Amino acid sequence: MKRVRILTVFLLLTILALTGCQSQQSKEATVNFPEKSIEIIVPYAAGGGTDAVARALADAAKDCFSKPIAVVNKTGGGGAVGMAEGANAKADGHTVTMITVELVTLPNMGLAPFTYNDFKPVILINSDPSALTVRADAPWDTAEEFLNYAKEHPGEVKVGNSGAGAIWHLAAAAIEDKTGVKFNHVPFDGASPAVTALLGGHIDAVTVSPAEVASHVKSGQLKILAVASENRLEQFPDVPTFKELGIDVVVGTWRGLGVPKDTPDEVVNILYEGFKKAAEKDSFKEFMKNAGLGLEVKDGNGFLERIKRDDELFSKLIDSLGLANK
Repeated sequence: MKRVRILTVFLLLTILALTGCQSQQSKEATVNFPEKSIEIIVPYAAGGGTDAVARALADAAKDCFSKPIAVVNKTGGGGAVGMAEGANAKADGHTVTMITVELVTLPNMGLAPFTYNDFKPVILINSDPSALTVRADAPWDTAEEFLNYAKEHPGEVKVGNSGAGAIWHLAAAAIEDKTGVKFNHVPFDGASPAVTALLGGHIDAVTVSPAEVASHVKSGQLKILAVASENRLEQFPDVPTFKELGIDVVVGTWRGLGVPKDTPDEVVNILYEGFKKAAEKDSFKEFMKNAGLGLEVKDGNGFLERIKRDDELFSKLIDSLGLANK
C-alpha cells in the first residue's frame, strides 16, 4: 500500500507539472484561444541574439499552449520590415512579434511606418543596460574620474558605439545629456568591432552591453566603470549604477513580445500567462544566463511604461544629434 501511495503522489505531481502551463487557458476557456498555431515574428536574421531569444522562449513555451508555436524571420530595415508586418497582422493573437528597442528608435529617426502605439505589449523578456567600459590599464578607476576627465577635455575622449543612431550611440549621448560632457563618438559596424578597437587602444571607452564585454572583463583586459540600469547587475555586483552616482541614466536594449493594438485583452492575458511560465522555466533561465543576457520579466503595463519612457528619451536624443530623417 505504501508503494501504491508513493506512485500515486508521483503521478499526480507529474500531471501537475505537465499541465501547469495550461492552467490559465482553462480559466479563459470562453475565449477559445489559440485556435491555430501561434507565429512569432522575429524582425532580424536567424542566428542573431533576438532570434536566439525568440526560439529559446518558443521552445520553453511549447507545452504552455494547446497549439504549436512557430518562429519566422522577417528581416530588413533594421527591424522595421518585421515589426511593420507584426503591427499590421490580424489582431487575434495568433501573430506575435518580438519587439525590440528599435520600436522607438526607428520611428523617431523617421525610418519606420509605425510607432509603439501600433502594438499592445504582452510581456518584457530581456533587458540589458549600457555598460561604460574602458581598458583595464586606463587611468580612470571610477566613472566619476572618467567623466571629470571628459569635462576637462571636451570632444577628446573617444567613445565607440555600434553605429550612428544605434542604441549604444544613443546610450553615450544619454550620458552626455545628463552630465554635460562632450564625447568624440566613433561609430563601428556593430558592438564587437567597437570592443576590438577598445582592446587595441584605438578608442578610450565603449557603451555597449555587459554581455559584449564580459569575457574581456573576466580575463582582466577591460573594466566596467558603471552601468545604466536601475539596479546593480548580478554578474558584476561591485559595479555601481549611474543612478547611484547621482546621474539619472537608465538606458539599454530590450526584447519582448507584442501584438497588434486591437488584440482583445483576454487573448493578451492568455499569451502573457503562457509566455511568463515559459520564461520562468529553468531551461530558459539557463539559456539566458549562458548567453549573458539579462532576464527581466514584466507584464504588458510594466513593459508599456518602459517603452513610453524610452520613446521620450530617444526622441530628445535623436533630435539633438541631428539623426531625425523627417
